[in-house]
Amino acid sequence: MITEPFSRLSAKAALLLVDDVDTDQIIPARFLTTTARAGLGAHLFADWRFDGKGALRGDFALNQREATGAQILVAGRNFGCGSSREHAPWALLDYGFRIVVAPSFGDIFRGNALKNGLLPIAISESDHRDLVAGLRRSPGALLRVDLESQTLESPGGLRCGFPIDPFAKRCLLDGVDQLGFLLAAQDEIEKYELANPAPVRTTT
Repeated sequence: MITEPFSRLSAKAALLLVDDVDTDQIIPARFLTTTARAGLGAHLFADWRFDGKGALRGDFALNQREATGAQILVAGRNFGCGSSREHAPWALLDYGFRIVVAPSFGDIFRGNALKNGLLPIAISESDHRDLVAGLRRSPGALLRVDLESQTLESPGGLRCGFPIDPFAKRCLLDGVDQLGFLLAAQDEIEKYELANPAPVRTTT
């Protein structure tokens, strides 16, 4: 259940410019034996972050110094494709990411991300190229995201909008999931039910 409202964020961005990153790469299947979210970040991109002996790979993007502390991941096309595992957004969130920016996302991943408080931002290919170019010039630069106005800004002058489902946006702004949204409206639901009782069925 989401508990932290999301409205805007100014944070460091890390680049992971790989297309078609599937959920088994985000969190390998051998780590899906738990239903707890805490601790999954340690296994995020495990087969890419670590070598066969468990040591960090020096050539992996998220192991670079400029990626330390990043809360925004800038990824390639079709991020989060593959299986429907909800552990993928859990792992990204537990690692410290709040936002993933990409030209496109796997549909199921995007839905799971929004339900769990991870904001997937889809931008055009041209805006993505400009964003990446700016981050390469200034590694570790801060990006600014405003969910209310649905805009992303970079220090290089890029400012672009992004789409989001209105209901998912409301839930993120309020810091609730779908169940929490319904529970918050419980008084209104009860008033409606009292004012609109179900018709009495008669038998003949």
